[in-house]
Amino acid sequence: MFEKLFLLVKKHAGKAVNENPVIPARYKESVVNEASSSIIEVLKTQMESGKLRELIKFFQFSGLYNHYVVTSIVNKFANRLNKYYNIDRKAALETANMLIPAVMDDLIKETKSGSKDFALSNMLSVINGNRADLSNLVDHMMLVA
Repeated sequence: MFEKLFLLVKKHAGKAVNENPVIPARYKESVVNEASSSIIEVLKTQMESGKLRELIKFFQFSGLYNHYVVTSIVNKFANRLNKYYNIDRKAALETANMLIPAVMDDLIKETKSGSKDFALSNMLSVINGNRADLSNLVDHMMLVA
């Protein structure tokens, strides 16, 4: 699943990363990895902080823009660009805003498409470190939401 997420981010990396003059060529792939990691970490944090129901609703009924999950991912990614790649805060935030909402929009579509790799219960179980199969819980919460 992580590799598929990386490929999804890479698919959207064109203007935001690959064609972005503020990102040196030697860092382009690392920046794509940072974006993928930022998505995973924010989703994992949401689960660990007891916001599983809200996360499921986000994937089910997403009004994507202005959603705190996307904003959290954008901010985490922008902070990493600034801290690890010395990209000034404004350019880092612009880059994150070009990339993350498009990736999350596609990720939401993938979870709804019936794709086994991105089935919501499978994805959340993997993000949770496969400590538990969340299929039944996620399916139940999707019905109740």
